[in-house]
Amino acid sequence: MGNRLSQIATRTGDAGTTGLGNNQRVSKNSLRVHAMGEVDELNSNIGVLLCEDMPQDVRDVLVEIQHQLFNLGGELSIPGFELLKEEAVQALDTALEAYNAKLPKLEEFILPAGTRGAALSHVCRTVARRAERAVVALGNEEAIGDAPRQYLNRLSDLMFVLARVLNRMNGGDDVYWKSERMKRNEAG
Repeated sequence: MGNRLSQIATRTGDAGTTGLGNNQRVSKNSLRVHAMGEVDELNSNIGVLLCEDMPQDVRDVLVEIQHQLFNLGGELSIPGFELLKEEAVQALDTALEAYNAKLPKLEEFILPAGTRGAALSHVCRTVARRAERAVVALGNEEAIGDAPRQYLNRLSDLMFVLARVLNRMNGGDDVYWKSERMKRNEAG
């Protein structure tokens, strides 16, 4: 792995390039740097979400996700290196199954709203989708493993489910989209 930063203001990026973990310099506008940035933004948004009140089990899942996202960022920063393992994807599948089992079946679309924690979880969901798109774009140009793409796909699903969990934390509920179909059902 590349050198760890011992100082932050290096000025080496002033010309529009950045160093990868293998000491290669690339444009700050490269697909790899975009993917790294989207993953970093996702991790930062999860950090904001963790400032909210939530059940300890949800907090524990989110903290582990932050560690895995850091692994993913490291993997993206070193072409050909693997840090994010299949077990991390499996852990998200397990969490999805466990939290989904406790929730009522969705009968209508929900809005990204409700409690502050739920709304922040929806923000994380959308940033995860953007990070996934950036990783897919990178994978279309360079060889990367399946785990990064799969992890972000599952994570966006989990953030949706956790938003529903957080909306119910104190007896609340989802905020449902008032679709035309729903209006007809309520009127009829």
